[in-house]
Amino acid sequence: MAGEIPDLVAAARTGTGKGAARQARRDNQVPGIIYGGGVDPLPINIPFNVLLKRLKEGRFLSTLFNMQVEGHEDVRVICRNVQRDTVKDLPTHVDFMRLRRTTKVNMFIPVEFVNEEDAPGIKMGGVLTVVRPEIELRVTAGEIPEAIVIDLAEVEIGDVITISQVELPAGSKVTIDRDFVVANISAPSALGSTDDEEEVDPDAVELVDGEAPEGEEGEEAPEEE
Repeated sequence: MAGEIPDLVAAARTGTGKGAARQARRDNQVPGIIYGGGVDPLPINIPFNVLLKRLKEGRFLSTLFNMQVEGHEDVRVICRNVQRDTVKDLPTHVDFMRLRRTTKVNMFIPVEFVNEEDAPGIKMGGVLTVVRPEIELRVTAGEIPEAIVIDLAEVEIGDVITISQVELPAGSKVTIDRDFVVANISAPSALGSTDDEEEVDPDAVELVDGEAPEGEEGEEAPEEE
């Protein structure tokens, strides 16, 4: 299960609309909104450097945060959208949704492989091919797993790991209603061996339609009388 829920500190934004948002960006802040939970939306500003660091750490959209806004009670939130500048690809606005601990939510959870060094198939030169590095699960907000763990200790070359073979974290459910491939162990690429190829005698000359190839002298046919 996930460890301690990380804090995310923001400030309540006075004023709404494009003007207030532009001013926030001039002040090196990223404007945002917290909505849902049966409460009025709360406009916020988050320090640009703080948000950018979180984004670079990865899994921002699948992390549950404890949002702290001065003058308001702490609330658990999950990011639902990050708008970016089309040229610089930097965050310009961010949306958060309030969650109760018991709220069910769809989240992409990363897949983690363990005991790869003990896998018979990999020891024999097989290659682990990851088809889905993360899987969307329906989970409880208060118990979001850090990862879906897959044990490779007994996999052989040619084995295919499907979602039905994976032990999911307690209380979670796959959102896709079919059995799909998560990873497989493929055989190593075989190098072509010249031993299997027929050797061609460079001195041998193949005649085409009874004629010697160009540049070679063949026997002249006897002249008819």
